[in-house]
Amino acid sequence: MARSQETQNKKEKESKKLKKRKEKDEKKAERKAGGKKSFEDMIAYVDEFGNLTDTPPDPKKKKEINLEDIQLGAKIEVAPDPEDLIRKGNVSFFNEEKGYGFIRDEKSQESVFFHVNGLLSQVKEKDKVSFETEKGPKGLNAIKVTLVVG
Repeated sequence: MARSQETQNKKEKESKKLKKRKEKDEKKAERKAGGKKSFEDMIAYVDEFGNLTDTPPDPKKKKEINLEDIQLGAKIEVAPDPEDLIRKGNVSFFNEEKGYGFIRDEKSQESVFFHVNGLLSQVKEKDKVSFETEKGPKGLNAIKVTLVVG
């Protein structure tokens, strides 16, 4: 009885192999019958939005680009005016024991951290000050903080 099951199993495997081979041959015949695609059928174009399309672009919509407008390499930034770097604000919080505080900027209304090491003159809460900023590990830090008289 075990022998008949083995032969049945072999027959099933053989029939599956033949079926797969027929399917493969049919697909091959379909590809051959379809003929070769021409080069024009295989070309893909990119439209103005960066999407692939099979229609060629309209030559009337073509834009002219001056070679002088193309910049290679990093953009050269102009150094900001030193007067623009100096900001003004009011001391909103100051802890003398720990040596830090916050300044509320007049223009942007954002709080900027400062440390006593960045003070050029003595300040207290609600004093009007001028300061410069630098990028710190947790955001902007005020440096060169001076008291504004008047």
